[in-house]
Amino acid sequence: MKIQRLELQDFMIFQKVDTPFSPNINIICGENGTGKTALLKLLYSCLKSCEVLQNTKGDVTKEKIESVLVSKLQGVFRPDKDSIGRLVYRRQGSGRAEIAVHFDEDALWKIGFGNRQEKHVDITASKLPDTAVSAVYIPPKEIISSTENFVSLYSDYHIAFEETYYDLARLLERPLKKGANTAEQNAVLKSFGKILDGNVIQKDKVFYLQVKGAGEFEMGLVSEGYRKLATIMYLILSGSLSKNAILFWDEPETNMNPKMIQPMTEAMIELAKLGVQIFITTHDYFIQQCFNMAAMYPKADSENLQYNFVSLYRTESGVEMESASRLTDLTHNAIMEEFDQLYDREQELLYEH
Repeated sequence: MKIQRLELQDFMIFQKVDTPFSPNINIICGENGTGKTALLKLLYSCLKSCEVLQNTKGDVTKEKIESVLVSKLQGVFRPDKDSIGRLVYRRQGSGRAEIAVHFDEDALWKIGFGNRQEKHVDITASKLPDTAVSAVYIPPKEIISSTENFVSLYSDYHIAFEETYYDLARLLERPLKKGANTAEQNAVLKSFGKILDGNVIQKDKVFYLQVKGAGEFEMGLVSEGYRKLATIMYLILSGSLSKNAILFWDEPETNMNPKMIQPMTEAMIELAKLGVQIFITTHDYFIQQCFNMAAMYPKADSENLQYNFVSLYRTESGVEMESASRLTDLTHNAIMEEFDQLYDREQELLYEH
């Protein structure tokens, strides 16, 4: 099951969006405050709601869909007083957000809500996908070093964490799957092994990095960049990231040295070959370029996956969006624009000197 298209009107900072997605890898870039994370959170909220509903016993009524979706939007976005209406584009007077998420298998979700609606959405189309949905969201801050007791604390107390952290912690509680890894899984893990020389193990909900010849290191003693990679590795080994899963990874470059970027992008490509649809947001030049080389040169990606580079940028009328199958085909690229300005500034200083 894949996300094919997203249509938005007056949702958060977006006045109008209509964009297709790749079934393989989608790379979203843009300046701070252009809505990259908001897009990921919205798609994840819809997908996770589908997953919950598919596992619901009994009839899936519109009332049930509304209840599940509203709860997920509240938990993921955490609007003040849990008011869904605060997610509507801000302007004077009344406003209304319209959202349509198109999946393959002819599945479609269309919802709307006004800025004065607090805990209610209007559902105009709600065909669930036939294929089982598995949505995984990796936030910028790692959680693998804090999973012990986190789920129970989050369930019993009001903790100022977005629900994405709770969902991820629950996935990390799953035990490893029995049997040998598939060849595809080993290909992904091999790419991660170029960075993280060890195995990820869990003992009583506490995670360790097991390094050959050096013993076991609790995750609190491992660098944060390694913890994020260990999270992905464990999700693959436990079966949470497998064929038909959809991965949302918000700024994977956080706390990672540029040397780690190429093997990490290689691992993402192998994960896409496994059948995982990937959405990432980034501010990183190296991530953009590594994926762009894979898109442009068959030698870098023998299976010719489909890549979709999405750029969010500001105009006088608000935030706009464009997409292309190659990075070089984008007319707006905040990362490259900043590199160009830095180069021009260096030339000015050089010739002034």
